[in-house]
This record gives sequence, C-alpha cells and structure tokens, in this order.
Amino acid sequence: SVTSIGRSAFSQCYKLTSITIPDSVISIGHAAFRACGLTNITIPDSVISIGGSAFRACSSLTSITIPDSVTSIGSLAFYECHSLTSITIPDGVTSIGVRAFRYCTSLTSITIPDGVTSIGAVAFRDCSNLTSITIPNGVTSIGDGAFSGCESLTTIEVGAGNMNFTGINGVLFNAEKTVLVAYPAGKAGANYTIHDGVTSIRVSAFSHCSSLTGITIPDSVTIIERNAFSSCTSLTSITIPDSVTSIGRRAFGGCASLTSITIPDSVTRIGDEAFGGCA
Repeated sequence: SVTSIGRSAFSQCYKLTSITIPDSVISIGHAAFRACGLTNITIPDSVISIGGSAFRACSSLTSITIPDSVTSIGSLAFYECHSLTSITIPDGVTSIGVRAFRYCTSLTSITIPDGVTSIGAVAFRDCSNLTSITIPNGVTSIGDGAFSGCESLTTIEVGAGNMNFTGINGVLFNAEKTVLVAYPAGKAGANYTIHDGVTSIRVSAFSHCSSLTGITIPDSVTIIERNAFSSCTSLTSITIPDSVTSIGRRAFGGCASLTSITIPDSVTRIGDEAFGGCA
C-alpha cells in the first residue's frame, strides 16, 4: 500500500480536479499537489504531516478537510490557494509553517487550536479578506509579519491564558507590553498612539495600514524594525523620538503621502530603502 506521496508527485497537473488519497498514506511530500486543478480534497486520518508547498497555487481549491492526526503544516503548504474560504486547523497541529496561508485572498476565517505553539513568518500575510484572528493560549512564537497585508483584519485577540502575548484593543503585543508585534491593517481610526513603555516596533507591525494618517511614537521606543510602517499610504508626517537609535530597512518604504519627517540626533543607523518610494 502507498504510505507516502512524494515530492512534486502531482505537481502542475493542471487538469487534475479530484483525487482520493488512500488511508495508508502517512505523509504528503513537498509540492506534492502544487498548482493542481483540485477543487476540494479530504485528507485521510492516517496522514500526520503536510509538507512544504504541498498544495501551493491550487487556485481552484475551495475547501479542505485536515484530520486530527496531522501535527505539522509545512511552509507554503497552502500558499496562493486563492479560492480557499475557510479552514479549521486540527487540534493535533503544533506548528504552522512560514507563508503557510499567504495569499489565501478568499480566506475569511480560521480557527487556530490551543495545541499550536508556533506561527511562522508571514504565515497569513496578504489574506486580504481575513477579518479577525485569535491567538490561542499555547502559542509561544509568532514570526515576523505573520498578519501583515491583511487589509480587512480589524482585531487580533489573544487567549486569556497566553503567557507570551497580549492584546490591547485588538493590537498585538508581547506579554510585557514592550514590543508592538502587529497592528491590524483594517482597524478603524486614522490616528494611533503607541503607549509609553514600548521599546520596539517589530518587523511589518503597521505594514499596509492604509487608513492611518498619524502615529505617535513614545520616547521609550529605541528600535523601529524593517518594514515597520511600509505601505502606510495615508501617513502624512511622523516624528521619531530622541530615544530611537535604529531605523530598519524599508521601515517607511512606500509611504507615498509622507511629506515630512524628523530624525533625531540619537539615530545611528538608517537601513536600506528606509524611505524608498515616499513620493
């Protein structure tokens, strides 16, 4: 009996619209069904791992059933599955890979179980119809830009028992509230004041927040990481406090409405393309 579906086994089988995976299969390999014409698929209970890029660019895939037996979802597993509208991640999964659901532009909701401990970098980036997400209690790490470019995302909630992250009015911080991790791009309001005590604005924290016209950065902030405010297309001016020493790569890249900026003497490093595209 077949126990595994190998690397690129059915890759680019554009006319393959359906397939039955036998109960004997325990692993689906890297890019196994990449760019297939599948519209829906049921993964049997025997499968424990879904490899990287396994269903990448299956742009006709509207639904998928993942069994409780699966423990890991690989990097880019569902990348560019543009027609996928919802997905339930089973309780057995502990990690969501890098770019796992990036460009799933029809995805409106997703349930992350308590067993998940890590969410990879840009895991849900550019899921433009995703409106809300809850970080469960078990999550200990969230990769850079995990939710950036989610233009309809209005709130990021955090489970009450999570020891590593916290939410304040829908904005995601570390547990100590010293690192601003992510600001939901669809959150209402033209102005936002970062509270005192925040020392770092993380990678892509405000990326694609196109409705923001003004942001107040407190004196406690020392680092503005790369892409922190990239593509904040309505941001018109910003004052960087004297506490800041480093402005990361493309930190304000693509802020096309930015007309003025004040950089203090404390800054010792301005990264590549920090203000690139500020027309």
